[in-house]
This record gives sequence, C-alpha cells and structure tokens, in this order.
Amino acid sequence: MATTNDLKNGLVLNLDGQLWTVVEFQHVKPGKGPAFVRTKLKNVLTGKVVDKTFNAGVKVDTATVDKRTMQYLYRDGDAFVFMDHDTYEQVSVAEATVGDGAHFLLEGQDAIVATHDSEPLYVELPAAVVLEITYTEPGLQGDRSTGGTKPATLETGHVIQVPLFVEQGTRVKVDTRSGDYLGRVTE
Repeated sequence: MATTNDLKNGLVLNLDGQLWTVVEFQHVKPGKGPAFVRTKLKNVLTGKVVDKTFNAGVKVDTATVDKRTMQYLYRDGDAFVFMDHDTYEQVSVAEATVGDGAHFLLEGQDAIVATHDSEPLYVELPAAVVLEITYTEPGLQGDRSTGGTKPATLETGHVIQVPLFVEQGTRVKVDTRSGDYLGRVTE
C-alpha cells in the first residue's frame, strides 16, 4: 500500500483487480477546497489510457511487476518459451500476450518479460531489431533512387514494405512498434 503522495511515473497500481501504470501525475492544491492528485493511467494488459483523480493522501494499492531480461528460445504451439538469464527458469508466454512482437522475435534474441504473481503480463522488445530479408522481388532498373516501396519477407516470416533498391539477403533495421523499415545494416 502507498498513498497518492508516493505516486511516480511507471508505478503500477492495482485498482479494482486491474493493473494500471502511472503515465503522468500532478499534485493540485486549489485555493478553495482540499488538495487532489490528477493522474493519467494506462491499463497494463489492454493499453487503454484513462484520467483518474484521487484525493490527496488517499491510500492506493500498488502491484509489484517484475521485469526481467529473458532469452527467447522457441515457439511451442500457441506459446513462446523464454528463459531467465539468471535462474535458467523457462517461462511460457501466450501468443496473445506477446502480440505483434511475435513478428520480430528470433530464437536466441533477448526481450524484457514483465510478470505479476508469476503471470506474464507483456513482452517488451527493443525499439528496433536487425533482420534479414529472405524474399523480395528484384528492383527494376531506373527505380533505384526515388520513392516507391515493395513488399519484403523477413526471416521471421513477417512482410514489411522496403524501398525498391533493397535486395534479397540484405540485413535491415526494423522498428518493432510500427513494423517500419528504418534502413540497411552493413556489418
């Protein structure tokens, strides 16, 4: 338990059986009437954002969310299996919990897995990952320098749009939040 005076960004609250992360908070002391705390909360599971006001000094129930860097091992049916680097314990995370991040996960890749009471809440990938293009149509002569995009299949099987000059076998940087092409990688 904590009070509204202890609120800070990133703190996870347990309100009515649901987990909410504090995105913003502001202590307000009007000239007339009691002080209060205005907050913007984001639901941990659904991502829904709401505004909520608390009276100053009111007790709020906090939840402990354990975030650990884990290595993605393999896919097991509708679940993704991750291994904790410290304990070597394996955690099975449902496909719905991984969400769109599944399009950018490669075996052996690290990701942050957040759990509450040993229940996986979400998987956080790095902002960008480097993946190889396994298939794309060849670009046409004259299309090399300007505009246009074409579909390209990544090594994970996901299809993204890339510029016409990108060829099969090229390693590219991809934004994991939007799925956008960010550039070629020359290593």
